[in-house]
Parts: sequence; structure tokens; C-alpha cells
Amino acid sequence: MAYPTTSAQQPALTLLELQRIKQWHLAHKDTRPLEYQVWDAVLSLWLMGWVGWLPALVLDVPLACPLCLLGMAAPQLYVRWRARAHARGRLRCDWLEPAH
Repeated sequence: MAYPTTSAQQPALTLLELQRIKQWHLAHKDTRPLEYQVWDAVLSLWLMGWVGWLPALVLDVPLACPLCLLGMAAPQLYVRWRARAHARGRLRCDWLEPAH
């Protein structure tokens, strides 16, 4: 499966990937509640970033714009961090899809 790439040539997360990860967390909610809550927090930041950028521009709150961008990037940053930790053997991450 071909994934779109970001500027750093890392696979970009698609909505299907976000949904697949969310479904995995829902299926394992009882056995891994902390991981489920962290992923919900990441998705909340993502949503706040997308919803907040327009009011930040309209209300002229320039300090909020970088925070909105960071929120929009939260899922990608979290998945990259988890993938690196998994590759180093620091964290086990069953929801990562094997590289194609």
C-alpha cells in the first residue's frame, strides 16, 4: 500500500490510518486503558488544532497559531514517537502496521 509522504519523507497518516488505530484502541480498551486515553487525548489535540486555527486568525491571537499547528500534527508526531520507541524495544506497540 502506498502512503502519501510528508516533507521529511515519512508516511503521512491518512484518515483510514487514524480510524484503524482508533479501532484497535477501542478493541483493547479494557486491557490497555492508559493507551486508549492517551490516543483520545492526541485526537482531541488534533481536533482542537483544526477547529482553533480560524478563530486564532480572526481574533488576532498569533500565539495560538503555532499551538494549533502543533495540535494538527499531534497524531503524526505521536505515531512517529511510538514507532521509534517500538523499534528500539522500549515500548511495545501492537497497533503499528508492519512496513510494506
